[in-house]
Amino acid sequence: MKTATNATLSVEPQANVPLTASQRRWVKFRRQLPFYVMAAIPVVYFILFKYWPMFGVSIAFQNYKIGAPFISADAKWVGLRWFKQLINSPFFGRWVRNTLAISFWNIALIFPMSILMALMLNEIRNKKLKGFTSNLSLLPHFISTVVIVGVVVNFFSVDDGLVNQVIASMGGEKIDFMGSPEWFRPLFIGSGAWQNVGFSSIVYTAAIAGIDPSLYEAAALDGSTRVKNIFKITLPCILPTIITMFILRVGSVMAVGYEKVLLMYNPAIYETADILSSYSYRAGIVDGKYSLSAAVSLFNSVCDLILVIGANKVSKKISETSLW
Repeated sequence: MKTATNATLSVEPQANVPLTASQRRWVKFRRQLPFYVMAAIPVVYFILFKYWPMFGVSIAFQNYKIGAPFISADAKWVGLRWFKQLINSPFFGRWVRNTLAISFWNIALIFPMSILMALMLNEIRNKKLKGFTSNLSLLPHFISTVVIVGVVVNFFSVDDGLVNQVIASMGGEKIDFMGSPEWFRPLFIGSGAWQNVGFSSIVYTAAIAGIDPSLYEAAALDGSTRVKNIFKITLPCILPTIITMFILRVGSVMAVGYEKVLLMYNPAIYETADILSSYSYRAGIVDGKYSLSAAVSLFNSVCDLILVIGANKVSKKISETSLW
């Protein structure tokens, strides 16, 4: 037993064999494989639904017929014909004006409300109450747009809507909210705020959570109040996030979703409800003018590109934050 033990102890440990370059790359790849898989999902999504469909943009410069290939020798190219038809339309000014008006009020109201929601959630000290409030504010975002519009109709219908019932019970005259042009934007933007403010505040809540707690502790020692902390610590720390989100929001000014507009509008309120996206839907799906519909969508995309580049340049000049 002693001899065996001595023999075992006398064996020297083998030196670690260095890995080759290819082996090191393989080990690194295996360690980062979960991250590659996570990254592959959005990459595939953007390739399939964002970049591959860009070949279809060519029909905006053709007299396209359904079923024909996007690019072929038999394609009838018409240049900027459909863009000229869009711009020369007597309703072009109305479409652009309505699109910009809805986007402006979305930015002016929903954007700061999202920041305010994040600040309010940060000031709740009870964890259970904070979690309940946060989850409650998120729920409307996951409700279908059809259901949201149904709720709006049930509340504001001229016949049996809850709001009109209250007005009638107080001796007032019922208001046709859904058929009045002046009420479309308040209903559209108000329901959008209820639906999206809580979800949009997630980014700012995460940015606030990343602030160093020692800043608040040092401010408390100096006698700073919670209100002063918001303006002296919280807002300056999340300012880069706010600027980044604002640039992205400006880059989607022309991309007002037509789904909700289509569900809410009717010919009586085209004056304030008809936008470029809804016209694109009518031109392509209803009238079968696919080339004109593609031209409208491309016009929207080019305008958004110009806006996001301009907003990024302005942000770079007045601050140190920009997308590129």
